Amino acid sequence: MEIWQRNKALTLLFFPALLTVASLLFLGMPLKFLLIILGILLFVISFANTNLALIILIFSMLLSPEFKLGTVPGRDVVVRIDDILLFVVFFGWLAKMAVNKELGLLRTTPLNALIIAYIATCIISTAIGIIAGPVTLSKSFFYILKYLQYFMLYFLVTNNIADKGQTKIFITAFLITGFIICIYASTQIGAGFRVTAPFEGPHPEPNTLGGYLILLFAVSMGIFLYSPSLPWQILSGILAFLTIPPLIFTLSRGSYVAFIPMYLTLILLSRKKKVFLIAALILAIFIVPVVLPRAREAVTKRIEATFTSTIVYKAFGKRIPLEQSAASRIESWKRVFRQWTKRPLFGHGVTGVGLVDAQYPRVLGETGIIGFSIFIWLIITIFKHSLKIFSNIDDDWAKGLALGFLAGFIGLVIQSFVANTFIIVRIMEPFWFLAAIVMMLPQISISSETPHS
Repeated sequence: MEIWQRNKALTLLFFPALLTVASLLFLGMPLKFLLIILGILLFVISFANTNLALIILIFSMLLSPEFKLGTVPGRDVVVRIDDILLFVVFFGWLAKMAVNKELGLLRTTPLNALIIAYIATCIISTAIGIIAGPVTLSKSFFYILKYLQYFMLYFLVTNNIADKGQTKIFITAFLITGFIICIYASTQIGAGFRVTAPFEGPHPEPNTLGGYLILLFAVSMGIFLYSPSLPWQILSGILAFLTIPPLIFTLSRGSYVAFIPMYLTLILLSRKKKVFLIAALILAIFIVPVVLPRAREAVTKRIEATFTSTIVYKAFGKRIPLEQSAASRIESWKRVFRQWTKRPLFGHGVTGVGLVDAQYPRVLGETGIIGFSIFIWLIITIFKHSLKIFSNIDDDWAKGLALGFLAGFIGLVIQSFVANTFIIVRIMEPFWFLAAIVMMLPQISISSETPHS
C-alpha cells in the first residue's frame, strides 16, 4: 500500500508527536501555542505525505473542538481546529506542487468551472454589497472563507486520489468517524435534550447532526448493498443501523423529510437487495415505535407541534397553523424575495440579507439570479455526473459508494429547503470530500487495487 510505504519514518513519528502535543495540552499549555505546533507538524506531513494529512482531516471534520477567535459586528468569530488544519494541509500541498512541478495544479473534473464561477460570483456580489451597503467586510470575509474552505477540500482530494486502495482507506476513516459520532450521539438519548454532534460549543445544532447522519446512512447503505466483501458489508450495515436512533432523536423535522427521498433513491436505483430495502423500511415503521416507545412519543410531539400555533397561513384554500420556527422560515423566504427584487442580478452580497435559515433563498438574496443560477447548475451537475458514474462504473464497491453519495446528496438537497445545509461546516466538509472521491472514480485505476483491499 503506497500510502503507508511512502515516508514511513514520518508516518511513524507523527503519532508520538501527537501524544506530545496532547500531553502539553493536558499540562495546561496555551491553546494558541499548541495550534502553532500542530500547524507546523501537519504542514510538514502534508508536504511529505498528503495522504496521511487527509486521513487526519477526515477524523477532524466532526471531532475537532472550536474556540472563539474574536468578535465582529453581530457575531463571534468561532474557529474550529479542522479549519486551521485544512488551510495548513492545503498550503502544504501547494508547496509540494511548487517543488514537484510534474504533479500539476488541478485535475479536470465536471465541477471545477462551476465551483470557480460560484466563488467568483460570491466575491463580486459581496464587493458590490460592501460598496453599496449594508455588508461589512469583517463579517462577510469569514463566511466567504468558509465557502472557500469546502472547495479547497474538494480540489485537495481530487488531486491526491490515485487508486482504489487509497480510496478505500479514506472511506474506512470516514466510516470509523461515523461510528464514533453515532456512539457519542446515542449516549445523549434519554438525557432530556435533542442529540447533537461533539464539540458544538454553547449553541448545539441538532439539524446539523441530522444532515450528517443522512449522508452517513446513505453512504453506508450504498456500500452495504453493493460491496462483494463480507467485512465491508458488516461494517457498513452495522453503521447504517447505528445511525437511526440518533437521527430520530435529533428531532430534526427537515432531516425526517430528507430521509424519505434519500431512502427512495436507494430503492429506485439499487439493482441489488431491493427487496431487503423495502422489507427493512416496512419493519422499521412497525418495530421502531414498539422497541423505542420514547422515540415514538418524541417524534409525534415534534411533528404535532409544527401544526399547533396561533400563526396561521393559507394554502390551497386551507388554513394551516404553524409553530414559530416553521413560520419564521416562511417569513424569511418572503423577506429575502422582497430584498432580492431590489438587486436582482448580483444580490446583496454574502451576509447581506441577514439571518435566513434556508439555503435557496439565502443564495438568491446574497448572490442574485446569477449566483443562484450557478448554484442550481452546480447541483444539477453533481446529480447528473453522480448518476452517470453509478450507472457506468463496473466495480461493485465503487458503484455502491456512488449510489450512497447520490442518495445522500438528494437528501441534503431536500433538507436545504429548511436549513442552510450547503454552508454548514460539519455537513459540507464530509460532503465535498465524498464528492471529490466520487467524481474521480472513473479515473481511478482498478488494476492498482491489491487483492486483499
